[in-house]
Amino acid sequence: MKKDIRIVYMGTPDFAVGPLERLVNDGYNIVGAVTMPDKAIGRHHDTLQASPVKQFAVAHDIPVLQPEKLRDEAFLAQLADLRADLQVVVAFRMLPEVVWAMPRLGTFNLHAALLPQYRGAAPINWAIINGERETGVTTFFLDHDIDTGRILLQERCPIHETDTAEDIHDRLMALGTEVVVRTIDLIARGEAKAVPQEQFMTDAPLHHAPKIFRETCEIHWTELLTRQAYDFIRGLSPYPAAWTTLRSPQGDEQTLKVYRADYTLGPQSQPAGTLLTDGRSDLSIVLPDGRIHLREVQLAGKKRMPVGDFLRGTHLDGWTLK
Repeated sequence: MKKDIRIVYMGTPDFAVGPLERLVNDGYNIVGAVTMPDKAIGRHHDTLQASPVKQFAVAHDIPVLQPEKLRDEAFLAQLADLRADLQVVVAFRMLPEVVWAMPRLGTFNLHAALLPQYRGAAPINWAIINGERETGVTTFFLDHDIDTGRILLQERCPIHETDTAEDIHDRLMALGTEVVVRTIDLIARGEAKAVPQEQFMTDAPLHHAPKIFRETCEIHWTELLTRQAYDFIRGLSPYPAAWTTLRSPQGDEQTLKVYRADYTLGPQSQPAGTLLTDGRSDLSIVLPDGRIHLREVQLAGKKRMPVGDFLRGTHLDGWTLK
């Protein structure tokens, strides 16, 4: 059965490598991989770096397609030549109908959330930022609108108190790998039941997961309660990382990324947004109902480090938050 179905796999980042590796190791018939074009890196952008999916595919002799545009006639012809029965999409791009409708068994996507909640590009980050205590993965058939297709399978995953986006990413990659394999097996046996997302709706408001930009990651201390700030920091750690701006008594400004923090709750006598430090091991910010204690930070142009190391090399007397 595994060899009978010709599968084209579409994905780009590390998150997409786990399911592909499992399919290859288990003997599924992966006839091609579609991924993003190589990315220019380095100071002068003169070095090309292949995506993690391409690196894995090349190492396992899987043909690779890297279209700039998914409607390009040459790409569509190459894709058709692969004669896929099924396409599997994990962390790729929004596909046009001419692509997702090509295989006879359709195209399904693995999404790192419990659809219909957290449709969009950054479901892991936004689930943590919003203080969710549970997330999961969903496989669903692609449709005209993003993340709205009929659901095939879902599996749930807890979000623990100290989990960062990296923790949930790794947990969902492992969980998603199992769900992708189960989904393919159900489709291959003709036993897959695709259910409209409307049947998964509840009275709870729908949360979305839009793409995250640099400005999204700025911590607005005076607008957050303590737990909200804590969730914001861990929901963006380690990438792209929450950040704030330090201002010297002379008016100089430096960006400080925050990777790890904890918090204490209780009444505060200082105004929200006040920066406090003992100069040795504690760097904290006052919020209306408590304090955020920074534990791992990175000053612009410096290495990521524990806050104790940061304070030993940086004197913050008279510094404030912008």
